[in-house]
Amino acid sequence: MSTEAAAEAAGPRLRRTLTLTDLILYGIIVIQPVAPMSVFGVLSDRGRGHVVTAILIAMVAMLFTGMSYGRMARAYPSAGSAFTYVAQEVNPAVGYITGWSMVMDYMLNPLICTVWCAGQANQFAPGVPTWIWKIFFAVVFTLLNVRGIKTSARINTGMAIAMGAVVVAIFVAGARYIFGAPHDADYYTRPFYDPQTFSIGGLFGCTSIAVLTYIGFDGISTLSEEAENPRRNILLATVMTCLVIGILSAVEVYVAQLIWPASQPFPDVNTAYSYVAGRAWKPLFSIVGFTLMLANFGSGLGSQLGAARLLYGMGRSNALPRSFFGAVDSKHHVPRNNVFVVGAVALIGAFVLEIVAGYKTYSLSTDALTLETLKKILNGGEAYGLGAEMLNFGALIAFMGVNVAALLRYYVRSNEKRLGFLIPPAVGFVICLALWLNLSRPAIIVGSVWMAAGIAFGIWKTRGFREQLSFEIPPEE
Repeated sequence: MSTEAAAEAAGPRLRRTLTLTDLILYGIIVIQPVAPMSVFGVLSDRGRGHVVTAILIAMVAMLFTGMSYGRMARAYPSAGSAFTYVAQEVNPAVGYITGWSMVMDYMLNPLICTVWCAGQANQFAPGVPTWIWKIFFAVVFTLLNVRGIKTSARINTGMAIAMGAVVVAIFVAGARYIFGAPHDADYYTRPFYDPQTFSIGGLFGCTSIAVLTYIGFDGISTLSEEAENPRRNILLATVMTCLVIGILSAVEVYVAQLIWPASQPFPDVNTAYSYVAGRAWKPLFSIVGFTLMLANFGSGLGSQLGAARLLYGMGRSNALPRSFFGAVDSKHHVPRNNVFVVGAVALIGAFVLEIVAGYKTYSLSTDALTLETLKKILNGGEAYGLGAEMLNFGALIAFMGVNVAALLRYYVRSNEKRLGFLIPPAVGFVICLALWLNLSRPAIIVGSVWMAAGIAFGIWKTRGFREQLSFEIPPEE
């Protein structure tokens, strides 16, 4: 049998048609050109204005981690999963822990998108309480995903172009506002370093949240089987995507900090960038708000289905009860039970996180929990920041695991001891560890509880990890 006939008999296979440019554009679309805008207010509040520096530090960490992802994609070109990399190169039990941390990312992304969309919708319709909007978006995400509705690549590309146009409009309006009045030299350097508000703890705490700007870059590794020259292009595309998003994000927040100094509080930290854009040019308040709401709506919709797919993979491989989590709706061909589970987590979690995050703000340790105080908490908008940190809790664990896997495979076990295989994963691991340690105490506590529950489940399921646990992580949407 000829080679062509053998290939045809084996069935259709993916074609290697994606160029390096295609991969970079894919990464930028997945991360989104407006990535730092949704979390800008939270970053400014946590870092006391040093958002630009935090974005750049996070970029360095993601560049080194991106190199590790690209190199591991060479070894496992069809896996594209931190769980697989760590399980194969470090230890299956450690790989399971890494995989469980990724579950937190998948489950929390729909939650924080629900919180953000609710906050922005409240700005458009302040007569409707935020808590009602949370219910609305959680229900809409769930109903649309139950019906199997998917966003096409063309729509994603169109949204990316529209977002790019909004970014250009912000830069133009921002330049007119900034250069419309004289400023001293300190005005232009203050976003990088302000001696009156700078602190190491605040900067690293801000950077630990700024990692959210880059979440999704590792999705490029899932395209290994469709990329031309994947051993070269996956690595280059991952690093270039982090570099492009990092520079673009730094410019976006730099302009924002010049327009709205950190000394001036925001009316709402969750939708702070809309107020910044509105100060530069009034019509941009609504334009930016609507653009970001669309971006978060699409992200929440897609991430809920991705989380449902993850639970389906776990149920299908019997890591969770197969009869419930491994079931697929015969009409719409989606894991309906899992969509409802993720929707319930997003809805309940949006309120629980708001109460936890608002506890300190409203000093409930000394004040009585009155109905009025509870209403303030549920409309306070503190949940997004805590949810973002909890998401990064799991993401940073996965990033550290990939860096360790790359270090072991390409340096420790290699006969060729090159500094290029030692420095990137080592530096990436150290920076990610430092950022992980600087997450807020509530995020670390909740994340630790989640990890403890997962480890306990793994120990029970595998009798102390003596039996193999099938725990498959599907590629990101």
